[in-house]
Amino acid sequence: MKRNVILLHGLFGGLSNWKDVVVYFEDKFNFYIPELPIYKKHDTDSLGYLLDFLETTIADAGLKNVILVGNSLGGHLAILYTHKHPGNVSKLVLTGSSGLYENTQVGSYVKRGNYTYIKERVAATFYDPAIATNELVEEVLRITTNPFKCLCSIKIAKSAQRGNVLRQLPGILTPVLLIWGENDQITPPAVALEFRDHLPNARLVLLQECGHAPMMERPDDFNLALAEFLE
Repeated sequence: MKRNVILLHGLFGGLSNWKDVVVYFEDKFNFYIPELPIYKKHDTDSLGYLLDFLETTIADAGLKNVILVGNSLGGHLAILYTHKHPGNVSKLVLTGSSGLYENTQVGSYVKRGNYTYIKERVAATFYDPAIATNELVEEVLRITTNPFKCLCSIKIAKSAQRGNVLRQLPGILTPVLLIWGENDQITPPAVALEFRDHLPNARLVLLQECGHAPMMERPDDFNLALAEFLE
């Protein structure tokens, strides 16, 4: 029977961020890639709202002993879920996860209509700026030029900054793999080392010439590390 893997994208990420992972492992695992309801109106704490969504998604699908893989904000949610439901997570994979420190540059979105500026910010996500395609830039620009979506993004980013998970980490006994880019400017390698030092059962793989989204920028190396951990 195939094991169930849930892939969680980041704040400005999307389902397509995981395409290389899905193609590589599609014969071995059942994949669930929920679209996080980042741009739905809610009156509660944003991070708590997203955690409620993840809990409901997993419960409604009847998923047991899941493998959680999260990038950036998605990693943050995966940590919170694992801490709250340790018996339902068999393995946890974090890549560029927030939860300790994240350089969100939230205040800089006063320039949200400036294409050149947004392109620079998207390019900073990667070691190789060429990965910041026009399609990716335009997708972020559509979000930041929409007042409601921009406000939602800022609220969630601030909620993530407030939601430091340092105290919860020692209580997470689940096996954890950290896959990190050595050139991550948003959650630098020092963040990965802090995660490793506070999680009781974690190991770290650092990828050279790689930024904040290793599964997109270094998919072959990411998948090899993931395969070794899962298989």
